[in-house]
Amino acid sequence: MLIETAPPYIRCWLLLCSDLAIRSGTAARLGPSNYDRARGELVFTTKYQNKQRLPVTKELALLLDQCPDDALPFSAQLPRENGPTANRKYAMQPLGHITAKRLNRAFMLLKAKCGITRNLRPHDLRRATATRVYDATHDLRVVQALLGHADLGSTLYYLDHHVTPVMVSTLELAKLNPITERPQ
Repeated sequence: MLIETAPPYIRCWLLLCSDLAIRSGTAARLGPSNYDRARGELVFTTKYQNKQRLPVTKELALLLDQCPDDALPFSAQLPRENGPTANRKYAMQPLGHITAKRLNRAFMLLKAKCGITRNLRPHDLRRATATRVYDATHDLRVVQALLGHADLGSTLYYLDHHVTPVMVSTLELAKLNPITERPQ
């Protein structure tokens, strides 16, 4: 609901945070120089100076393709309002330097406009994506790659509330394959 209601500049930032699980501060800084249109990938440096390469979803690509200026972040180049407006010139002016703090403030106003009272933060979108990717793949390494973590422990921290239960069938399967050699 938030993404559907958001004006394009906030929608772009939210999609970076939710679809690609990028930290909100990093998402606020990304611009066309980080976008490899030919490959459909974003290439950027993470908070811990690791190089990250992520494929872009179709919805996000439509927004990123509207941003030609390499000097400005994506969110600063997109319209501030949805649909036809009375003052279209104002709505289309680039925002210039835009910070994660300013986008967070706009996010809080958008939440209020949508009637969302839950304490939801943009970083929660990153956590939700990590959980959904884990549910789809059951592969911690894929989630680790998505989040750009060097340490698997950091990835597990994101999923600590979402522990996979041990199934009886798994234990029974393990009994069928006993260890024949024991370490000394």
